[in-house]
Amino acid sequence: MTIHYPIRPAAGQWSGGAEPALARSALADVATEARRTTTLDWLAERNRRQPMTVERVDLDDLEGWATDPATGTIHHESGRFFSIEGIEVRVENGAVSRWRQPIIDQPEVGVLGILTRTDDGVARFLLQAKAEPGNPGGHQLSPTVQATRSNYTRVHKGRSVPYLEHFLERGRHRVVADVRQSEQGAWFRRKRNRNMVVEVGPEVEEQDGFRWFTLAEIHHLLAVENVVNMDSRTVLSCLALGTDAVPALGRFAAAFQASVARIDGVNEMTAVLSAVTEARTSIEVSTSPVPLNETTGWHRRDGLIRHESGAFFEIVGVAVRASGREVDGWSQPMFAARGEGLAAFLVHEKQGVLHVLLQLRAEPGLVDTVELAPSVQCTPATVRSLRDLPAPPFFDVVEGASAPDIRFDCVMSEEGGRFLGTETRYVIVEADVPAVPPGYLWVTVGQLQELLRHSHYLNVQARSLFACLQSLSTPSARGES
Repeated sequence: MTIHYPIRPAAGQWSGGAEPALARSALADVATEARRTTTLDWLAERNRRQPMTVERVDLDDLEGWATDPATGTIHHESGRFFSIEGIEVRVENGAVSRWRQPIIDQPEVGVLGILTRTDDGVARFLLQAKAEPGNPGGHQLSPTVQATRSNYTRVHKGRSVPYLEHFLERGRHRVVADVRQSEQGAWFRRKRNRNMVVEVGPEVEEQDGFRWFTLAEIHHLLAVENVVNMDSRTVLSCLALGTDAVPALGRFAAAFQASVARIDGVNEMTAVLSAVTEARTSIEVSTSPVPLNETTGWHRRDGLIRHESGAFFEIVGVAVRASGREVDGWSQPMFAARGEGLAAFLVHEKQGVLHVLLQLRAEPGLVDTVELAPSVQCTPATVRSLRDLPAPPFFDVVEGASAPDIRFDCVMSEEGGRFLGTETRYVIVEADVPAVPPGYLWVTVGQLQELLRHSHYLNVQARSLFACLQSLSTPSARGES
């Protein structure tokens, strides 16, 4: 297999100066508690100044949305944004070989972009305080630009998107990262977004509702529940840390630093790529459209759609009123998970190098069937309710982990524009797993950084977790002074 890599500067080298500005940003000396409190106070103030109200309404009462009487498909009257349709999934030799379900069809490629600039040799990142109807707690730290194509082409006839021109007119600036990535493959049909980091100069100033943050500040905020949103996490995962960003203080940090430097670990990079290709070739997953009103086990009644078991998710309607957005109010359908999700990395030191355990996971909505996923990815409530199916491998390892072995543990919300109050517990556990089943493999941090230079290798849950793993490069964020 031949892979052609794009030409780019070495990891950690920003054009803003000879020093590795990204490493300086990850190691920036900040008054952690004071800065964290200031940011949380700022988000709370944005909630007061620009409140968002979200009211549950019947799917039949959504303004601007219609239900096809023949199929049950829910779509916007403009023909844009997204629709909710039905699919049938067949998985050869799967634990469940066939099922039907609703899915979100949003064929547009949106922009998730973060601006960066170098001040006094330190890279800073421009994030906005943005409320989404599905966000627990209101405003969260979002990318500089977070917009679907329908939004930034102003199908809604609303206000323009600030800073958008820096991502659409890239010739004016240096592009640090630019890659298309998937979203939740269980709930979206072939959904992709363009994840971008673009470097600008000092002439780009923060507007109201935006602030510049060092990477160290963001790393600390990743450990606060429901503060850094999913879209920021996936963009941040595209940043490649150099070894200078990970000072070797203690055994774990030394293993982390060695892992950043290695694009070959217990599995060579060619073996990792081959494993993904083999899984995509051998796992037969087929999807075909079916009428939404013929999705077996799903029923539309009482103004919403839910599964007869009470598990999985519901489809509900919401009416939103908001200030400071492109439009002041709208209605839409949303998915709402039935229970908190779990996404966990198992990590272990092998020959002095930290390795991360990933699984090759097939999901019906992924563009290429299989992507690398967290060691454990599930909804524990659903696992416990489906007694006829075995729990996923290593579920008990994560559930039974002791405090000294848990390197990261925080509940964060998923994409608040489509998912209502949907949260996932993101966990990184240091564990010695002597043997792994087929479909699992160990990779280094350096290998993950290489994979993230390309589309559709890591799923969105793994990218969120990788941003959390990267936060451990900041000594005080991993408990070291």
